[in-house]
Amino acid sequence: MSKLSKLAETLIGSEIVKLGNAISERIQKGEKIYNYTIGDFDPSIFPIPQLLEDYIIEEYKKGSTNYPAADGVVELRKAIAFYLKEWQGFECSTNEIQVASGGRPIIYAAFRAIVDVRDKVIYGVPSWNNNHYVHLTGGEHCLIDCKPENNFMPLVEDVQQHIKGATLICLCTPQNPTGTTLSKESLAKICDLIIEENNSRAENEKKLYLLYDQMYWTLTYGDIHHYNPVCLRPAMKDYTIFVGGISKSLSATGVRVGWGVGPTNVITKMKAILSHIGAWAPTAEQKATAKFLVDTAALKSFTATFITELEYRLQHIHKGFISLKEKGFAVDAIAPQAAIYLTIKIDLVGKKTADGNILQTQEDVTAYLLSEAKLAIVPFYCFGASKENPWYRLSIGTCKKEEIPAMFTMLANALSKLS
Repeated sequence: MSKLSKLAETLIGSEIVKLGNAISERIQKGEKIYNYTIGDFDPSIFPIPQLLEDYIIEEYKKGSTNYPAADGVVELRKAIAFYLKEWQGFECSTNEIQVASGGRPIIYAAFRAIVDVRDKVIYGVPSWNNNHYVHLTGGEHCLIDCKPENNFMPLVEDVQQHIKGATLICLCTPQNPTGTTLSKESLAKICDLIIEENNSRAENEKKLYLLYDQMYWTLTYGDIHHYNPVCLRPAMKDYTIFVGGISKSLSATGVRVGWGVGPTNVITKMKAILSHIGAWAPTAEQKATAKFLVDTAALKSFTATFITELEYRLQHIHKGFISLKEKGFAVDAIAPQAAIYLTIKIDLVGKKTADGNILQTQEDVTAYLLSEAKLAIVPFYCFGASKENPWYRLSIGTCKKEEIPAMFTMLANALSKLS
């Protein structure tokens, strides 16, 4: 076959989507699998709010099927500004908001607007897709290898090592894939580093920006809180691009309404980039979301019930892994903090199966879990971590509460067969 562009020849598709598709094919063929891979929701378990659905249908009946404004319908941008003020105490204007079909186009447009070839981009691993976005823009990867003892979040000193001359810092909290959060103290210190670095640069020199992905910010548990960098350090407003949307907060992954919020000069360029790509959210969905976001009572009611259901699953699965650990199996888990993910450790490399085969790699471990326990989870090496990393993302968006005990029975049996 003929050669394509250098980008096309070197680009790796989404490992998570590939794995999820393979699992879905097996399920469609009748195989029973506990599919905790893709960060999506089963609508039969986690439907979108009924009122939002009603609004969407209503908008289609009213004929809201034409092109939306390039930066998003004005009703939605006003609603987003209201929502952020109401829920986070963060103030922004409509010209600082860009609407798109989910968070991915916003992230891509932000990278394109800020990052030039060989520009330094700082991000921790594991993390969702930062490695691919850096590759897409030809940036220089400045990786921080995050550790379980720090909840897989980057430390201030890790950021400081790379900050000189950097163009972009990527933070996601609550984080995909770990379901952990960045503390108030760490976020404030990272903001101070960014402000100090920008103050040291000449007026005509490129600034350092923070890409702050808070797609999961409403989904926190217990005494965990989410923090806004601009609320902590107002000077960060000139340097922060937020990523948000309804995909995860309203169980609306397929509705495709996301947004970016940031400095007008950056948002204007992101709008221009997206105008050529056409990655707009549909008009009907935008107008429906606008109505729902300003209904604070409906939003709070849905969120409270949603969080209760998610936390039940995360806590019970976490308890199950800790129970297996206490029985001597080589597993572990980090207590759930936020989002729809549980970080679990399954350290079986070197173990021998019942038929005498050795699990030589983490890929072998993943395949064994799928084969023997019917458990499908995503290894952290799909999120930029090393191939030897024994930690996994377990997503509960398709988890049925009543199936959790059976899943652990299968897993315990599979682990017991190893020697």
